[in-house]
Amino acid sequence: MADNPPPEVHHYDHIGEVPWDIQNYWAQRYKIFSRYDEGVWLTDDAWFGVTPEPVANKIAEHVASAAPAGRSILVDTFAGAGGNSIAFALSGKWKRVYAIEKNPAVLQCAKHNAQIYGVQDKITWFEGDCFEILKNQLKDLAPYSVIFASPPWGGPGYRSDKVFNLRTMEPYSLSKLYREFALFSEHMVLFLPRTSDVKQLAKVVKDGQQSTVMHYCMEGASKALCVYYGGFNLQ
Repeated sequence: MADNPPPEVHHYDHIGEVPWDIQNYWAQRYKIFSRYDEGVWLTDDAWFGVTPEPVANKIAEHVASAAPAGRSILVDTFAGAGGNSIAFALSGKWKRVYAIEKNPAVLQCAKHNAQIYGVQDKITWFEGDCFEILKNQLKDLAPYSVIFASPPWGGPGYRSDKVFNLRTMEPYSLSKLYREFALFSEHMVLFLPRTSDVKQLAKVVKDGQQSTVMHYCMEGASKALCVYYGGFNLQ
């Protein structure tokens, strides 16, 4: 395991080392990664985007049990620091997890964190734009794949919205995500703010296509939701 992270990557040992604007996340570090003390790496921005481990594990459990027959590949299109990719690899369902991340420093975090969790050999990593990688490097895997996407939501400001507008989500709107991913696989799971406009979630689907929305809670409060598009057998 590498000992020297890139300069923008950190493992903080004490709150005094943590920038003030992410100190509230520091208090949640064991919920984000239960094995944080074993040397988990994060960039300062990545603290905002990691799916808490209990939520990532529950999503991975649902996707594994509900995936359509014949789907044996999981593509995590916005892998971030690896929280969801690690959970998918730990589920034991997938022949392979393919994880894509555009930011090279964050990708280094994900690879390192996968080593801590012992799943580095179950994940194939790609650095770059997920839409281009799906079209080019992964296109032959489309018939066997499920897409998972935890896209950027435009920063922590989404929390102030009573109803989150998915049409103006930055940098990718819901329609952009759905349109691009549907070219690769109609079976997709999108991880979105808990206040997302459910009407907008329904409007992007083709006539007759199945969609299901599930909220994921921690300590009695909804943290986010997933919309499952395609033939997932969710009970």
